[in-house]
Amino acid sequence: QVQLVESGGGLVQPGGSLRLSCAASGSRFSINDMGWYRQAPGKQRVLVASITDGGITTYANSIKDRFTISRDNAKKTVYLQMNSLKPEDTGVYFCNAQGVLHMTSRDFDTWGQGPQITVSS
Repeated sequence: QVQLVESGGGLVQPGGSLRLSCAASGSRFSINDMGWYRQAPGKQRVLVASITDGGITTYANSIKDRFTISRDNAKKTVYLQMNSLKPEDTGVYFCNAQGVLHMTSRDFDTWGQGPQITVSS
């Protein structure tokens, strides 16, 4: 099994910055894609940003030029740097990782618990 542990959420004023981290742990696995999803109150979970193991990134239009996703493959960790935060960025941010378990050669698709981010004055 692969577990994801996130950190970095909290309350921030509009225009402020936050950095999220998500570290994967477990036994003998490889990660292909990692990403961050946001679920606002009363809404569905949507993709914010994703990154492949080769470093190819994808961003939602609503956060382009404000958020940056990156990863450290050696640490099995993905980051989300969020700048110029807006109230509409408020929500629970879930980390996602997809890859392969070496022992069974089976794919996995796992989620973190999701830190709350609130952007408010």
